[in-house]
Amino acid sequence: MKITLLCIGKTDDKYLIEGIDKYIKRLKFYVNFTIMVIPDIKNSKSLSEEQQKDKEAGLILKQLQPQDMVILLDEFGKEFRSLDFSAYLEKMMVNSVQHMVFIIGGPYGFDQKIYDRANSKMSLSKMTFSHQMIRLFFTEQLYRAFSIMKGEPYHHE
Repeated sequence: MKITLLCIGKTDDKYLIEGIDKYIKRLKFYVNFTIMVIPDIKNSKSLSEEQQKDKEAGLILKQLQPQDMVILLDEFGKEFRSLDFSAYLEKMMVNSVQHMVFIIGGPYGFDQKIYDRANSKMSLSKMTFSHQMIRLFFTEQLYRAFSIMKGEPYHHE
């Protein structure tokens, strides 16, 4: 299985980049994982929220294949405990899902076209975090999920 985290805009904060890189290096022993960054929309200040979401949707949809399992990281999505997220990923592997794409939207969320394309929604928390922090949190949770699957001591319960 391949897992992609699709994001809008780059991460500038060095401490976040270092943390994300730490978990990407660890994940390479478990799964084919990549982070794909779609550049920020140019001249976004002259666009309405809806126009910006529409432009972002077009860029996101270009990155998706019809067979991809698309999960939106969305505040109204299903919340998982770490053990449950691990079990969910394992189920996807057993069901021969070839490519899971988790998407972090832009500053205004997702256009309806993206909601229509998605297979499901997932929330990392009821709290709001910056899009850059979500990248780190998601990458760490993905690593945690695979370490749980392998019975390794990273996760304590």
